[in-house]
Amino acid sequence: MTPREVVREAVARLRAAGVASPEYDAAELLAHVLGTTRSRLGLDAPELTADQAAAYDALVTRRANREPLQHLTGTTGFRYVDLQVGPGVFVPRPETELLAGWAIEHVTRIEQPVVVDLCTGSGAIARAIADEVPAAKVYAVELDEAAHGWAARNLAGTGVELRHGDMADAFPELDGTVDVVVCNPPYIPLEAWESVAPEARDHDPHLALFSGQDGLDAIRVLERRAAVLLKDGGVVGAEHADAQGESAPAVFAATGRWRDVRDNRDLAGRPRFVTARLAASV
Repeated sequence: MTPREVVREAVARLRAAGVASPEYDAAELLAHVLGTTRSRLGLDAPELTADQAAAYDALVTRRANREPLQHLTGTTGFRYVDLQVGPGVFVPRPETELLAGWAIEHVTRIEQPVVVDLCTGSGAIARAIADEVPAAKVYAVELDEAAHGWAARNLAGTGVELRHGDMADAFPELDGTVDVVVCNPPYIPLEAWESVAPEARDHDPHLALFSGQDGLDAIRVLERRAAVLLKDGGVVGAEHADAQGESAPAVFAATGRWRDVRDNRDLAGRPRFVTARLAASV
């Protein structure tokens, strides 16, 4: 069969399986098998070899079973960098690029900025900041052992200082010296288990997904730790679920430690991440 024919068949299989982006995924998987990129994929090329067709069919079957596309290709793009991902690490979402962009915008205004990325996961945000702001000193921490291993791969050679540990007491030597704290914490309420897409629920580490009955437990920990890490006037940004556009900012507003508490929307107009500035000490 030609590339066009196998992709057409794969699209139908993926759509029937409930995959959200069957055309994109089918093309990405074929490009992966052929060792090229989706943009360079020639659907009018000669027929696939038997080995290529078999390899593609196996990947399409796995994707139809809702295994994440990025686990099958082994990589994902995040802003201007490519990350290695696979089983055991949360696959960074496009929406998180907005949070990273917010952090980068603040960091570029500061001479020799210090940045801490809590719950770094794959290392996506820390890697993007180090890539786009070479003058920044970036620190990152991850609790999950498997995810920490992926972060170590992605942050190797970047200058980012990565540690394996809990964000609740991370980097005590930096207390009161940090300019920007950024975090993509777990934020899904335990009661929302059934509503989570199979790609995330069945393949992403639960430590990166669920955070107490209301989904805000990790954000409460973040608020407390960021208040200690940041210097006066330092800023924090944290992603949250689109249903938490009021409750996530309220975590910060309720303590009296923060000013300029506001929520920020994604490109689809949905509440996506909260930002706040540490008030000056009295």
